[in-house]
Amino acid sequence: VQLNEGEMIVVPRGEEHKPFADEECRVLLVEPKGVVNTGAAGGQLTAENDVWI
Repeated sequence: VQLNEGEMIVVPRGEEHKPFADEECRVLLVEPKGVVNTGAAGGQLTAENDVWI
């Protein structure tokens, strides 16, 4: 899926995905509390979740 400025997508729960950009961009990810960013893979790229903004 390719998105342009101002567009968004909802990835269904359980769908494997890996967002990326060819150039620097701003992204807003909204995830339910408790979601692990690396899924079951874990590892050094796992980030803390549950940060309230």
